[in-house]
Amino acid sequence: MSEALNTGPSYQSSFENIVDEKRRVQIPANWRKGQNETEFMLVLWPSGAQKDACLMVLPPMAAQKLRDRITSMPFGDGQAEALRRFLGRKSHMVTSDKAGRITLPEHMATAVGIEEKAVLVGMFDRFQVWNPEKFGAITDGDDALAQEAFKLI
Repeated sequence: MSEALNTGPSYQSSFENIVDEKRRVQIPANWRKGQNETEFMLVLWPSGAQKDACLMVLPPMAAQKLRDRITSMPFGDGQAEALRRFLGRKSHMVTSDKAGRITLPEHMATAVGIEEKAVLVGMFDRFQVWNPEKFGAITDGDDALAQEAFKLI
């Protein structure tokens, strides 16, 4: 995605960063080009059998797309209601500071096992924050699925 097309930043690559005593983690500088104090939606995100595997970080455009999809679902539909409750209780809004750091809420950091270090993994229009050991384990599964997954594009 090109910033020239006004699609926002593109989150690519992965970075291991320190998590300070206030649970702040630095967003890589090349992911912040032209952005100051951005609001992000954090969601406790499942992966396979891990119900709270990582934190999905949605920048404003991706967060709005999710909100639009969620709010357009019919009220009274049991699955839609369950999804709204699930995402409502497993999400939190944070704003990056002037240094480009976001503070991970304590309950979220604890749920995904993030303490002194975190791995930030770009997913083009969003990114994930992982415990380094959990991320190392998940990459083996990703590598095994890659050949089939490439058929999606």
